[in-house]
Amino acid sequence: MKKIEQYEISDGKITRKRQFCPEDSCGAGVFLADHKDRVSCGKCGYTKFKSDN
Repeated sequence: MKKIEQYEISDGKITRKRQFCPEDSCGAGVFLADHKDRVSCGKCGYTKFKSDN
């Protein structure tokens, strides 16, 4: 995914479409990949599974 596709501009403000990795080793600027059943970090391997609710 291109960097420009990871942001959205509305009313002159920039918002992020994806979450940042919460791990201290990655920090802000490293986005989590959005999969069907989970979100994951390609840098550190952090994975959080989505709930079925």
